[in-house]
Amino acid sequence: MSVIVIYEGIAGAEDVAERVAQSLDYQCVGRRELVATLEHYGIPRAKLDEITEKEPHWWEQWLQDLRPYRITLQAAMCELAQAGSMVYHGHVGHELLPGVGHVLKVLLTGSMELRVAELRSRLALDEGAIRKQIENIDRARSRRLMSLFGHDWQDPARYDLVLNLSMGAEAASQVISTTARLAAFTETPASRQSLEDLALARKTQTTLLRSELCRDLPIDVKAHNGMVTVSGMVSTPIAVDGVVDVIKAIPEVSEVTANLVVVPRRHSDIE
Repeated sequence: MSVIVIYEGIAGAEDVAERVAQSLDYQCVGRRELVATLEHYGIPRAKLDEITEKEPHWWEQWLQDLRPYRITLQAAMCELAQAGSMVYHGHVGHELLPGVGHVLKVLLTGSMELRVAELRSRLALDEGAIRKQIENIDRARSRRLMSLFGHDWQDPARYDLVLNLSMGAEAASQVISTTARLAAFTETPASRQSLEDLALARKTQTTLLRSELCRDLPIDVKAHNGMVTVSGMVSTPIAVDGVVDVIKAIPEVSEVTANLVVVPRRHSDIE
């Protein structure tokens, strides 16, 4: 089993993803499947569009806490990856499975001329207008993904493989398929455990976020082989018990360790 995530830095990534999936006999998934999974966690498609595609205004960067959405996106991607070998194409996948060794992260890119030519074949716009549109899209996406993940999607160091799509979809798919078969991206017991641990940690966090008792608490979660460790601050000893009870109700959890510090709220904090 392996997971391939392809960032759509240029039109044509879906075609490449489908070719790779067919070559490797993997499932090909994209935004539609991610949206369907996110809906289980209470995030509709409109909200996903807002947090991943629209350029944030400066005040949104200060006022909006994107951490819950990042956690939920990771939980949803883990759920898709646990289902079996897959090729995912989209704009956030490369940041959603950190630390999982059998994930191959690919950036498909191309020259501005290639991108302009592709859009001109579909849009009745002149070259100048298309260039401006591409620049605006890239800028908006960079700012939003920087806010969400703290990294620039255009940084090649975020990927295992960067391909110029001027080589053509078939050549690109062959390179990706060949790379995916390398031992470096083959699932091992350790890499599978990393995926399971990440999935349980994010599932635990999303469960806490949906709990009225826990949703506003600054809590970090780590998991290993069914054992969950939570750390952070709560306002009362009763909240500690509440957090532990919520986590114990998750079927995959075998043990809970709570390293929670009780910090009573000041009167001014709750006015």
